Amino acid sequence: MRTERAATGGAVARSASGQVIFVRHALPHETVEVQITELASRFARGDVVEIVDASAERVSASCRYATADQCGGCDLQHASSSAQLSWKSDVVSEHLSRIARDSRRVEVKSVGPEQASRTRLRCAVDANGRLGLRMSRRHDVVAVDPCWLAHESLKTAFETNWAGFDEVELRAIGDEPIAVARRDEGEDSIYEVFTLDRNPLAPTTVSRVVVNSLAFQVGPLSFWQSHRRAPELLSQQVSELLGAKEGDHVTDLYSGVGLFAVSLATVVGPGGRVVAVESSRDAVSDALINAQSHRQVVVRNWAVTPRAINDSVSTGQLVVLDPPRSGAGKAVMGALVRRRPRRMVYVSCDAATFARDVKVATDAGYSLSDVRAFDLFPMTEHVELVGVLDDGS
Repeated sequence: MRTERAATGGAVARSASGQVIFVRHALPHETVEVQITELASRFARGDVVEIVDASAERVSASCRYATADQCGGCDLQHASSSAQLSWKSDVVSEHLSRIARDSRRVEVKSVGPEQASRTRLRCAVDANGRLGLRMSRRHDVVAVDPCWLAHESLKTAFETNWAGFDEVELRAIGDEPIAVARRDEGEDSIYEVFTLDRNPLAPTTVSRVVVNSLAFQVGPLSFWQSHRRAPELLSQQVSELLGAKEGDHVTDLYSGVGLFAVSLATVVGPGGRVVAVESSRDAVSDALINAQSHRQVVVRNWAVTPRAINDSVSTGQLVVLDPPRSGAGKAVMGALVRRRPRRMVYVSCDAATFARDVKVATDAGYSLSDVRAFDLFPMTEHVELVGVLDDGS
């Protein structure tokens, strides 16, 4: 069959009956033989078993585990660097057009070499205690040695036996890499912190990192961006696009350990105010340390809900939001547009939920005045977006 275009989940092809098939390991405009792996009522999923007519953008995968019957972590190892960027640009633009009714073309920008770019990698543990990643849309673990995307300093962990744990997150955030191992016991999850060769560390071990000359501590259970360039890049983009000035009031929603809040505190100065809203107690503990020299930062251990927005956002102020992949959602976005901040900068790792939330804002009179996209998830379909929503009323 002949593939048509890029989409989330694979290149789109159609069966003889017209059913849409999302084909992994294919590129647009290729002729391929496909094995169907999943049937749904409106579409099917499949994987390439033979390339009949290859795209000029097809390359040999850099990682030996990037095949149909092995690791499901990388969707685009078979695509050239330019084809990966084009794929992601097509997907982002299609979501904006179909969901948000925004017809602009968004070009995804490269941020540097793909190999060894991830400083945070969550691995499963196989029956032999080896680290691995799961197959696509399955629970089966494929042991890898090591992951091609993992930062160089993390490779020792793949030589260590992790028997007794269900999952290990590798972190090369600070000067010394660590491993955070999870073991499930009934409904509870037990976490332990180790060196990469499994020597125990104190559960209070923190990583310390400098971003744009600002120091941050990141606890073992606190979120941190996975790409080595992401913290610096996103912090710069948010500061530039928000356009905050001395004395401004800013609310930072889903604020994590305070990456954006602390940076913006240096912009608004002592006469301004930054309210950081975060639901994770671990991240809030880090944020309180990270912001302790900036009295204009107020850290709130709240879930991001309409009530939290009513208590932290005022008309005419500025907002930053960096929600999880599931997005902010209709209720939160509705509460935000009712409070009428003059500008919102929305950071997202999912084009579909980003477009959905943008539509709530644009339907309420906001304009999507800028969208920037960065390839912070190389070799995968994922992309990082930074959008600017301005009050048009």
